[in-house]
Amino acid sequence: MSLSNDDGEILVRTARQAVTEYLKTGKIILQEDFKSKFSYNSGVFVTLNKEENLRGCVGFPTPVKKLYQSIVDAAIASATEDPRFPPLLYEELDYICFEVTVLTTPEEVKVTNPHEYLSKIKVGRDGLIVKWEFGSGLLLPQVPIEYGWNEEEFLNHTCEKAGASPDCWKEKSTMILRFEGIVFKETKPNGNVVRVSL
Repeated sequence: MSLSNDDGEILVRTARQAVTEYLKTGKIILQEDFKSKFSYNSGVFVTLNKEENLRGCVGFPTPVKKLYQSIVDAAIASATEDPRFPPLLYEELDYICFEVTVLTTPEEVKVTNPHEYLSKIKVGRDGLIVKWEFGSGLLLPQVPIEYGWNEEEFLNHTCEKAGASPDCWKEKSTMILRFEGIVFKETKPNGNVVRVSL
């Protein structure tokens, strides 16, 4: 999967535009040329940050929808449906930085011994999904870099995100999936869009 810097800029601007329009009018608008350009299935997450603090993050880990649809749905859901935060107000938009992560299809990391995970996943490349009997959790590839985690800490925190104990990745019944992400974000609210090197 390859996305140019121009593609990244279009995706981030569209995410912002979708949220702005939705908060202002309650409508969802998709441009035809945008639909034709991004009419392939892809997982995507939209992250909203307010002065370095998370303000919303929702997405689709698997390629269940066309990218043009999933980016708009994820952007609006990040602004209005993230259960950790109150819905975003239109007046807040000038303080929000938009970030878009386009995902490769998650694949299971196969191991015979759980300790092999530490050498099979890589901070700076992989995002993780942990699935266990009572749920699942996902952390994007940029998260461990932001917090300075190593591979083991990354696994522990993804387990906690799934509502499990930090070491549930050591259980045979737990499934670990990895994916890669291409990340684009605004340098400041409504500012230039840059590709984030992980």
